Amino acid sequence: MPVLKCSTKLQLLEKILMGSFPESLKVYGAVMNINRGNPFRKEVVVDSWPDFKAVITRRQREKEVDDCDHYTNAYAVFYKDLQAYRELLEERDTINWGQIFQLQGLQAGIYETSIAVARSKQVDVKVSSFQMVIHLDPDTLPDVRLQMDPAPRLAYLDISHASLLSETWSRGGTEQCRRYLANLICCFPSICVLDDNGQPISWGLTDQFATMIHGYTLLEHRRKGYNRLVATTLAKKLHSQGFPAQGNVLEKNVPSITLLKSMNAQFLPCHFFRVIHTPLCFLAIHHL
Repeated sequence: MPVLKCSTKLQLLEKILMGSFPESLKVYGAVMNINRGNPFRKEVVVDSWPDFKAVITRRQREKEVDDCDHYTNAYAVFYKDLQAYRELLEERDTINWGQIFQLQGLQAGIYETSIAVARSKQVDVKVSSFQMVIHLDPDTLPDVRLQMDPAPRLAYLDISHASLLSETWSRGGTEQCRRYLANLICCFPSICVLDDNGQPISWGLTDQFATMIHGYTLLEHRRKGYNRLVATTLAKKLHSQGFPAQGNVLEKNVPSITLLKSMNAQFLPCHFFRVIHTPLCFLAIHHL
């Protein structure tokens, strides 16, 4: 189980992953961040090198983690051979099965393998599935200008905004989530619209896999075009830094799907899977 630490190998891996789009996008985004300063302290594990059949990105093992923080304890997965991926997953030092964590990827075998392996490790598995979208060409993004006086005030999110973001996120509301969002704000591109008091009323940010997440506008400020302005601005920002402007959306989220179509987003044939693994001992504690 090689851990790729050599910058030359990591640069080569980034190029190789481009040849396996779109299924490799999650790992590709994580590797891009590693090769550009590694602000989230990730590392790459492969089954073999250079002719790998499975690759996993994970948090560096020497970094302190909260065993209940599945936001930070997140792995991205891409495989060319499902059996090779299963064998890598089962290796003793690949995954920390003693904590709550998530696996992300764009291949259905990720979920199927998690069920098979987790059963023997006394770990519960829950999966969420999303449509995957990407803005491949920045020239196809709309030029958004809102007819307002004064014009919307665009800015970057600040660490002080993390609590608001956690409270309004469907996956949020915990201290682990607040810390995670604060870390994302510090590490990766974000955009928000500020009100007259300098508080965000609409925003979007980028996660550790270079994915646009948590696009949100406060209820009283909706239907004014802020979401489209924020999402377009953030996508252009990612393109300017060489990243693929990728995102995901629930199939039943009609307003977001309508927004993405208006931005000329490409809906990919593969689905995004987020698989959360929880050791049964954590579930037992929760139910006490």
